[in-house]
Formats: sequence, structure tokens, C-alpha cells
Amino acid sequence: MVMVMHPEPAVDPPTGGRAAGHPVPSEARPTDTRTLLLATDLSDASASATEEAFDLAGRLGARLLVVSVIDPGSLKLPGGRYRARVDQVRERREQLAQLLVERGREEGLAVSFLVWTGDPGDMIVEAAEAERADMVLVGSHGRGPVGRLLLGSVSEFVVRNAPCPVLVVRPREPARLS
Repeated sequence: MVMVMHPEPAVDPPTGGRAAGHPVPSEARPTDTRTLLLATDLSDASASATEEAFDLAGRLGARLLVVSVIDPGSLKLPGGRYRARVDQVRERREQLAQLLVERGREEGLAVSFLVWTGDPGDMIVEAAEAERADMVLVGSHGRGPVGRLLLGSVSEFVVRNAPCPVLVVRPREPARLS
């Protein structure tokens, strides 16, 4: 797991009588995290990020917003044909997201979802802004530097452009037997 934080603002918010630059101890202040945004393609590869999002939302008492973006360009085959229609992919993603809403209900969490179409990086950042997310959780497929160079990286784009902290969750490695 990699936590990426934006720098603190240059001007402290009102500190309740504390001198600027002297933050309130973490144990004395309530959590400010009200909305977690889980950016996911709802595949098995994003399962670690999903588990982390549910765990964190439960610990913080935060609302969990699941955002899945359909990239129409990823549906194209060589020659211009499509391997699936956007409406078919949307229907499947909505079904999978609804299962997460039901899981949230069972765990006592407020979970909702959005399924958007467009460039995944841009849409995730736009959703974080529109929904005023306090933190974005995004999975990493662990492609490494060569894979990022060839394929780009949605998680890297989100880290660089999101209006809030971003938690990048690497896939969990299976337990090894000695």
C-alpha cells in the first residue's frame, strides 16, 4: 500500500487558540474523513483496494462512494470493431456495484456508486471534485515502470491530479508456504 498526501496548506485553518504551525494532536481531533471514493474497474485485480476501502470506511465511519469508469477506447478491437458495447459493460458494472452497496448495508456502511463513461483518470478526478471526496482509494495493477510507460497509469494520473489525498493499494500477494 502506498499513501500519497498533498502538502499541507500554507495557511492554517482556525486553530481554536493554538498558534499557527501547532496542529491539534491526532488523538484530540475527530476524523475529518467523511467521504471515501473507491475508484475501481470492479475486477478481481481491484479486490485489494475494495477490501481496504471497506475496512477504512468502517474504521472512520465514512461514506463509501464506488466509482467505476468505462473507457470506450478499451473496448475497441483492431480494425475498429468492439469486443463489447458500452451499455453491456455498464449493465454488468452496475450489477457488481450493487453487490458492494448490499455488502455495505450488511456491514452498516453507507455505500453508493457511480458508473461513468470516459477517460478513467479524468473521470475519477472529476468525481472526487464533484463529490467532495476526502480521500481516493485506487488499485494498482503492479505493472512496474515498463508497463506504466507503455500503458499509462490511471493511479499515477489520479495521484498527480486529485484534489485530496490518494491511497494506492497494491494487489495482495498470496500467502507463501515455507
